[in-house]
Amino acid sequence: MIRIDIRKKLHMAGGNGELVVNTDLAQGSFTAVFGPSGAGKTSLLRILAGLMQPEEGYIEVNGEVWLDTVRKVNLPPQKRNVGFLFQDYALFPNMTVRENLLYALPDAGDKLQVNSLLLTLNMQALADKRPELLSGGQKQRVALARALLRRPQLLLLDEPLSALDHSTRIALQDELKIVHHKYGVTTLLVSHDVPEVYKLAENVISLDAGTIQQVGSPAQVFGLQQYTNGLIVIGEVIAVNNGIIQVLTGHAVIQLSETEQTAGLSIGTRVSIHAADLSLQKLL
Repeated sequence: MIRIDIRKKLHMAGGNGELVVNTDLAQGSFTAVFGPSGAGKTSLLRILAGLMQPEEGYIEVNGEVWLDTVRKVNLPPQKRNVGFLFQDYALFPNMTVRENLLYALPDAGDKLQVNSLLLTLNMQALADKRPELLSGGQKQRVALARALLRRPQLLLLDEPLSALDHSTRIALQDELKIVHHKYGVTTLLVSHDVPEVYKLAENVISLDAGTIQQVGSPAQVFGLQQYTNGLIVIGEVIAVNNGIIQVLTGHAVIQLSETEQTAGLSIGTRVSIHAADLSLQKLL
């Protein structure tokens, strides 16, 4: 169990504000932090990693206190067993993939872990290549493997897939699911992508202006609980032509006729497709 109770003054999208988060994360869970830009999502991850100091706070991870401002306990980042994955891969350009991973191993680390992660993330053929020869998705796989090498108690993902093209993003989402199932690391993901949240997260923390608006399953947080039994897929409108709407859902495109209900939909709109009447509902 991870207990989080923190307060931090921040400059947010609407001006000066305060990040106030009081929540628990079950061990082995996958939770998404969702909200508008400037809501405090990345700041929350930085506080958990020890990279930012709150005015008041308490963080306990599986029985170990990482932060207690009352008792003046504040473990430095290197003492917190955290894996942190950013949009920026931050790989050593003069090292191969394998060398980047070996460098990240703890002093007593098992080098067989490197081989295991290379296999899990389908990177065996890339092991002897340098980052300059890798695609964005391949670099992010290396960064993910590096974050997992220390077997972290908490994996923090700060929109790691947002800069990738759609097909690569979908593939890496699949690999994140595999990695989470295999290693069971408690994971906190910052994402603006509703389909991504539905695909990966068991729970969602909805943040706005520094405060928690709602905590629950993706269906509860995005207002779809009344449709749960009939929900087929979540997708994104990619084309609206001559009364026909095309919706991208994972690797497939679903084509539907435009109705009065869907008349205002435009390219890029997030929608849910429901079994009861194959209707579309606009999401956040």
